[in-house]
Amino acid sequence: MASTKPCKLALIQLAVSADKEANLANARTHVLEAASKGANLIVLPECFNSPYGTGYFPEYAETLADGPSSKSLSAMAKDAKAYLIGGSIPERDPTDEKIYNTCTVYNPEGKLIATHRKVHLFDIDVPGKIRFQESETLTAGRQLTHVDTDFGKIGVGICYDIRFPEPAMIAARQGCFAMIYPGAFNMTTGPLHWELLQRARAVDNQMYVAACSPARDLKASYHAWGHSTIVGPAGNVIETMDENQGIIYADLDMSAMAEFRQSIPLSTQRRFDLYADVSKVQP
Repeated sequence: MASTKPCKLALIQLAVSADKEANLANARTHVLEAASKGANLIVLPECFNSPYGTGYFPEYAETLADGPSSKSLSAMAKDAKAYLIGGSIPERDPTDEKIYNTCTVYNPEGKLIATHRKVHLFDIDVPGKIRFQESETLTAGRQLTHVDTDFGKIGVGICYDIRFPEPAMIAARQGCFAMIYPGAFNMTTGPLHWELLQRARAVDNQMYVAACSPARDLKASYHAWGHSTIVGPAGNVIETMDENQGIIYADLDMSAMAEFRQSIPLSTQRRFDLYADVSKVQP
């Protein structure tokens, strides 16, 4: 369960361009700004270093060991003296040349402490509105990700992962106090489901949930919904924003979470004699 060390969360809704170097510089500026305002857990959006699209992933993909984005993120975390959930980047695995949508997580010393490869690929076709097939260029990850921090354990997912309740259920039952999702919902699915899914994952599991989007750019080929949001364990929206670049903050109160869990004690009321406990049946 989470510790009593105060956790101030910052979500950075970053404006992303086709210039990787400029994106990394912009990310650094905002990470250091968030740290200067007391944030010690900082989150960047999905594909923060590149445009979002299947045609861009191979061009912008890099290895984690020596790629410029990983090196830059490590330096940001170290200079900010904060935990950094580095959004996601297109990762190329040098062992097989497969490309993944990968989130890297760093501690305040700049050490890489976790990686999450997007488990559920964004393959949708809404007639007359949007068709997108990540699987045309990306490979799905093969494991869930829980990160140990000074505040407690945090679960990490990427965008489409939030549509599947099981990873958040497993994270909560294995002691995580929050699920963090870098994501980039679009102008069709964003208004319908972005906030709804965050609130659902939060209230079902009585945990904090945060989703961090890129800022919207109508000149880009993919239009992100934006509206990065932080939701409390009761399903209440703590902070949210519009579609523009910016930062939101929230103090994650572990005592309030514990109090809510005690008042509605779902963890002791589940009927695992009638249905399976998904946290016990992982492969």
